[in-house]
Amino acid sequence: MVTCRKIGGFAVSDYVVFGIMLLMSAVIGVYYAFAGGGQRTREAFLMGGRSMTAFPVALSLTASFMSAVTILGTPAEIYRFGGMFSLFAISYTLMVVTSAEIFLPVFYRLKITSTYEYLEMRFNKQLRLCGTGLFIILTLIFKIMLICFGLIIFCYLNLKKNICTFSSLVTGIDLWGAVVGTGIVCTFYCTLGGLKAVIWTDVFQAAIMIAGFLSVIIRGVVVQNGFGNIINDAYHGGRLHFWDFNPNPLQRHTFWTIVVGGTFTWLGIYAVNQSQVQRYLSCKSRFQAKLSLYLNLVGLWIILTCAVLCGLIMYSVFKDCDPWKAKCVAASDQLMPYLVLEILQEFPGMTGLFVACAYSGTLSTVSSSINALAAVTVEDLIKPHFALTEVKLSWISMGMSFFYGFVCIAMAALASVLGGLLQAALTIFGMVGGPLLGLFSLGVLFPFVNAMGAFIGLICGFVLTLWVGIGSQIYKPLPMRTLPLTLSVAGCNTSSLSIGIHAMASTELPAFKIENTERYLPNTFINHPLNM
Repeated sequence: MVTCRKIGGFAVSDYVVFGIMLLMSAVIGVYYAFAGGGQRTREAFLMGGRSMTAFPVALSLTASFMSAVTILGTPAEIYRFGGMFSLFAISYTLMVVTSAEIFLPVFYRLKITSTYEYLEMRFNKQLRLCGTGLFIILTLIFKIMLICFGLIIFCYLNLKKNICTFSSLVTGIDLWGAVVGTGIVCTFYCTLGGLKAVIWTDVFQAAIMIAGFLSVIIRGVVVQNGFGNIINDAYHGGRLHFWDFNPNPLQRHTFWTIVVGGTFTWLGIYAVNQSQVQRYLSCKSRFQAKLSLYLNLVGLWIILTCAVLCGLIMYSVFKDCDPWKAKCVAASDQLMPYLVLEILQEFPGMTGLFVACAYSGTLSTVSSSINALAAVTVEDLIKPHFALTEVKLSWISMGMSFFYGFVCIAMAALASVLGGLLQAALTIFGMVGGPLLGLFSLGVLFPFVNAMGAFIGLICGFVLTLWVGIGSQIYKPLPMRTLPLTLSVAGCNTSSLSIGIHAMASTELPAFKIENTERYLPNTFINHPLNM
């Protein structure tokens, strides 16, 4: 009989592994604050002096993709709903080819720093300011508040898509200690080292994240006595069903929602979003920039493969006793941490490695946002209106990085008492991202479109997505469209459930009453890097 595993807490070796990850991230920031003469110009701070090569930029793009949502959410998605999620490999391919061959050449040729400079060159200043304002507002409200600094709102409300519940329960680290600590470290290396520090810390953090995934995969294969047994369990459990061409848009996952919807979702991030575009525009040549995107595609495939394998291993281990139904965990995104405890806790430092893996995803996502916010603020709101030297602009850029880091910690505190805003932000992101992609696409693909036409198109796009977004909240999909695959508790020892994570979580988190938020999340959100 299987029982809920009692959490033993962090050992010294786990704290050491986790501490090394944070320390190395800070050291990289200090190094690039002084290497090569330091960040003396705005372009050196915001664009890495446009001297980067493809490989580190590709790993940086990949690390930003790999948020804590990916690390915790995707394996749980495979475990509950099957392997159809792996079709995102197709949408990643279409997205990278489109970004590299259509959007990148335009932006790189113009030598812009802020993506929204293009809107003024192509249309007018008003549309540029509109794009800049939307980017800053959405980033602060949505991505920074949601992903960076520990996903605090989901911790307090015990919702999904979080790493804080796990970290506070397993590590013993106070919630606010994790929030403030993560914020300080990230703000520190972003402010000192600029884009180069962000990119090279992402390289280090990507290695940590892959190591965390591989540790679970290798140990899982050993525990289950070979990869063949895992595949056999997945086959008989219905987890290897990959194709569903049902045209119903309310279905949780189909070929069309993943490949078509996923492609446009990712284009809104990789093709026109400041956080991603700023990275590949920092490359020293257009060839290196394109190469970084294609190398990043390989990285996306590797991440997806690791996440799918972790989900299949999770099903093989828990096929006879689902921890969620057995109330060993309080939410589906605690399934991956629970698997780590089940198969790795006896190995010193491995639990710490996985927590470092999840926090690396948070740090890499946050750092790209802070640097991007500083870039658009300096380029779009300060530089056009003030005659400043490059040295002064460099100092202002550093000040903006520090400012946005502080603002995000403050907004995390605000989020802890304004939970409803975050749920609304999930929907708002989808409503705004599509029209912005359409605005850039009009400019790049249709030379006859003028500023008035672009503005009208933007407004029409907002109205349409607002209608769809509000409608999706009023008219819910039928339960038959969202039910997970069969899970069993036949092998559980129900007499010992009280020692599980669920019981511990109820004592760690305030008792807010709130609905299940899965209905707020679009199909692609669970694997969303949130790279606004």
